[in-house]
Amino acid sequence: MKKTAIFPGSFDPYTMGHHDIVMRSLQLFDEVVIGIGYNSTKKNRYFDVEVMVEKIKSVYSETDRVKVVVYNELTSTLAKKLDAQFLIRGLRNTTDFEYENTISQMNRYLNGELETVFLITSPQFAAISSTVIREVHRYGGDVSEFLPYKI
Repeated sequence: MKKTAIFPGSFDPYTMGHHDIVMRSLQLFDEVVIGIGYNSTKKNRYFDVEVMVEKIKSVYSETDRVKVVVYNELTSTLAKKLDAQFLIRGLRNTTDFEYENTISQMNRYLNGELETVFLITSPQFAAISSTVIREVHRYGGDVSEFLPYKI
């Protein structure tokens, strides 16, 4: 049976830390679907979602094992639609774990077939967050070192 995992997030922007998680996930799963979700608590995106889709697709243009989708529904519902058995989440610290653990429990309640796999962020990417990257970019700072594509 094909093992499909969804890597959900707002990816505003998609960073080297995210890329690292996807590359490591490809060692565990047959297919990784990067799901760009609309987060109801994040009203306005900094980077346009269509631009981000194209940027992410360009990073994985050499493989057919990574897909990119945009969705506006529960992640557990998307998993059912895509026949995905796994969710991938990257953890930088204990704060991430507390937040992600709560979401994982709810996803499991909503879809009993869905297993969340936590990957600890590689040390060189632990300080990278999309929030910080947005702020640096907003004020003209160079963020190219933190992104796997050019903006």
